Amino acid sequence: MEWRSWYIDELAHAGDEHLDARYVQGYDRKARFDPQADLAIMRDLGLGPTSTLVDFGAGTGELCLAAAEVCRRVVAVDVSTAMLDAVRSKAQDRRRPNLDVVRAGFLSYEHAGEQADFVYTRNALHHLPDFWKAIALRRMASLLKSGGILRLRDLIFSFEPEETDRVIEAWLRAAPNQPESGWTRGQLETHLRDEYSTFTWLIEPMLERAGFEIRNATYDEQKVFAAYTCAKR
Repeated sequence: MEWRSWYIDELAHAGDEHLDARYVQGYDRKARFDPQADLAIMRDLGLGPTSTLVDFGAGTGELCLAAAEVCRRVVAVDVSTAMLDAVRSKAQDRRRPNLDVVRAGFLSYEHAGEQADFVYTRNALHHLPDFWKAIALRRMASLLKSGGILRLRDLIFSFEPEETDRVIEAWLRAAPNQPESGWTRGQLETHLRDEYSTFTWLIEPMLERAGFEIRNATYDEQKVFAAYTCAKR
């Protein structure tokens, strides 16, 4: 993808906290992310010893590290040097030489080697406005072999616009008071103001236009998170 002067600056939209090494040190405790459920879904779909997986917005690498135990090659992609430093440190500690680390974003990553069998992204695509989401999804499809799998999880809203006040206020009321326990109301309000979560009824046509078949879609009870398992057509 040849870079143009009018392209969005993904680093500027990454969220300042994700670039802060002090924040990254406590990220795993705050996020409390267990990659095993997503890993099991991908293993059921063929992730194994011959597979290549690319993780966009890899964060501190919990999914990457788990995947590296079972597949041939994993690529951790993130715009944050602080996040990638954490991935490198963990990979060294856990002896995962098959985990490559690349500083890039959805729009700037250039894949090397064979096409990927799997692409994974969690809570990262919402940093892009919808126009750029569509471009990013098309780029992810281009990395995959025919029949390759995209596993996408994010803050994606499964409600109608007229439900906004009720659903969002309920979500905000359920937020923890202490930042150590998760994302507080204030942090979620910042997300709503400054980031780009979209609706399920917008992201799903984007996925299809990008060249994916949606095999499975799940929406949480709060109507603010969604997960997709898609296959490249």
